[in-house]
Amino acid sequence: MNSPIIQLLVLAGVAVFLILKLRNVLGTREGFEKPPVTQKGPDATARREFEVIEGGPDRDIIDHVPEGSAAADALARMKRAEPSFGVADFLSGARGAYEMILMSFERGDLAEIKPFLDADVYESFAGVVESRAAQGLVVEAEFVGVREMTLADATFDDTTRLGELTVRFVGELTSVVRDASGEIVEGSTTGTKKQKDVWTFARNMGSDDPNWQLVATGE
Repeated sequence: MNSPIIQLLVLAGVAVFLILKLRNVLGTREGFEKPPVTQKGPDATARREFEVIEGGPDRDIIDHVPEGSAAADALARMKRAEPSFGVADFLSGARGAYEMILMSFERGDLAEIKPFLDADVYESFAGVVESRAAQGLVVEAEFVGVREMTLADATFDDTTRLGELTVRFVGELTSVVRDASGEIVEGSTTGTKKQKDVWTFARNMGSDDPNWQLVATGE
């Protein structure tokens, strides 16, 4: 047997040997595969965390009140009663309402804000305004801004569908009180003062009227 044929047979034998070794190491695909082994490690952990986020708590709620609190439960029920309700949207509106109501009160002009005040709150504000006028006092005020604002509490009555949200404000403004002669009896024209208020707004969730009313004030 000549040399080229012998070399060919040797190479063929080596090829067969290598194929058999590869089959032992890699296995073969014969129809149905075994179920994949559950992946462990960082990728699997990230996937589980993603699933928790997808089905997790409402960030619009727990960004403002503690998760699992009575306030969080009340806000969740408000959202079920009125799906378009958003806590962040409410607080944005409350910020604007705070400036509008506070400045109208300081200047003694309540006509514009009367629709946004509960009857008792309006009477209280009106009493202060009338008392100032009787003493000849005039308030000059300018709003600087809201420095702090937090949602302090939330309640919801499933029967009446009345939702109440209590907000803590820290505002900053300039304010002076002048007497009938124009003399400053309180405040300063050069400095600002902090105004701290705790206001409660109420509304029947799901009603056609989108406006909240100020139903209680405090500090």
